[in-house]
Amino acid sequence: MGYSFDVLIVGSGLAGLTTALYLAEKRQVGIITKRGLLDGASDWAQGGIATVLAPEDSIESHVQDTLIAGAGLCSEAVTRHVANHGPEMIQWLIAQGVPFTRDPKNTTGYHLTREGGHSQRRIIHAADATGHAVQTALVEQLKAHPNITLLEQHIAVDLITDAKLGRDGKRCYGLYALNKAEGNVVTIAANSTVLASGGTGKVYLYTTNPDVATGDGVAIAWRAGCQVANMEFIQFHPTCLYHPHAKSFLITEAVRGEGGLLKLPDGTRFMPEHDARAELAPRDVVARAIDFEMKKRGLDCVYLDISHQPAAFIHEHFPTIYERCLALGIDITRQAIPVVPAAHYSCGGVLTDLNARTAVDHLYAVGEVACTGLHGANRLASNSLLECLVFGRAAAEDILQRAITPLPVLLEWDESRVTDADEEIVIAHNWDELRRFMWDYVGIVRTNKRLARALHRIQLLTEEIDEYYKNFRVSNDLLELRNLVLTAELIVRCAVLRQESRGLHFSRDYPGLLPQAENTVLTP
Repeated sequence: MGYSFDVLIVGSGLAGLTTALYLAEKRQVGIITKRGLLDGASDWAQGGIATVLAPEDSIESHVQDTLIAGAGLCSEAVTRHVANHGPEMIQWLIAQGVPFTRDPKNTTGYHLTREGGHSQRRIIHAADATGHAVQTALVEQLKAHPNITLLEQHIAVDLITDAKLGRDGKRCYGLYALNKAEGNVVTIAANSTVLASGGTGKVYLYTTNPDVATGDGVAIAWRAGCQVANMEFIQFHPTCLYHPHAKSFLITEAVRGEGGLLKLPDGTRFMPEHDARAELAPRDVVARAIDFEMKKRGLDCVYLDISHQPAAFIHEHFPTIYERCLALGIDITRQAIPVVPAAHYSCGGVLTDLNARTAVDHLYAVGEVACTGLHGANRLASNSLLECLVFGRAAAEDILQRAITPLPVLLEWDESRVTDADEEIVIAHNWDELRRFMWDYVGIVRTNKRLARALHRIQLLTEEIDEYYKNFRVSNDLLELRNLVLTAELIVRCAVLRQESRGLHFSRDYPGLLPQAENTVLTP
């Protein structure tokens, strides 16, 4: 069985939903998501959305803060474009019914918080569960729209391009997707395809990302002929809750923005020794400081303490974190929170332009899967949801300017020469090995030797997985592992090419900065 849409969107996070809602009045839109609608990283986002709303703030200030965090690699044109369009995108969200936290004392009518790297309070939020509030509101709009078809439990296998059809050209016509509920691969035809599939966090052992963040979009775009860029810049969030029963639970940047202090087990602060901005330094600085202190002292974690703030303030501003920690026996109004760094956000991805176009015609990439030029070598806190909004709309507007054309006949998925897998345990072992050596060798601090070891192991794993893929029917776990290993290879290859320490990429072999900041671009 197959499907055909004017536009196919891969992923149901904020970037995908924004694109869909802007298209739906004039196009038939299909959305595939590999689990449920709310299972992506957008729904987990706590902190908020950075944009200029207060009269004492300015677009110029937001631009400069972003450029400084990006360590010389942000595109200034892209940064200005995103900052300029931020306020109107927030108004669009408010019109969709997003319940941002109000503050009658603020001239904007909303409470604005501040996070590391920002010179002003400019983070609009819905308590400490902004992503969930935004996603829930947009899903209500989406479900009510007759022109949007949702296919849950569908994971992309590969894009269908001219090359796959034996034609000249470099155009995308849709993709093959595994229907996980029924176990069969379906053909989905589309005039335009939008990758909004999120990030790559599950390539690492410790991550704040949901289980679905397996680099699928980057991998299938690379196989289809897209360029990728800056994959070496993996943002490690400094403060992930450290507890055996707290899988991937993030402690938002805003806790430090509202006065939270990082401490050693004996209660001593350490951030002032690492950076003059102390707890409000950008994430890469804070993550490296925590990593340094943990390794130097043999610690399992450090502690984030906001207990000096009034209990009522904590309940009001961080209700989700308070409840989650309390369920694990930690009362954050009286106790410090045990935290460790964890892989959080990929600043690189599929290379796109201001219209979200990739190098493959009729293929777009929006959100974390894309490398737009906004984040440079380090993403400024809360710029990611803003990027999803601005580029989601940009992709939709570009698609609407294109005529709908007849598509060629697409080949059905051929399973005639494969059998059911005999030992699924191979996939589990390879998955575990990959995530452990990526954490050990391609983590917060890197060396040439570590990167070489990682690349060698990746090559061995790739051979095993390719053999497996050719001989057995595809499964969700096999597809995710295939994509993760390819994504890991692209991260390591970019890291090897960057012979300096800039932003999120810190190399012991090249601790200095090169005089000229250059993007790391890989071409298939």
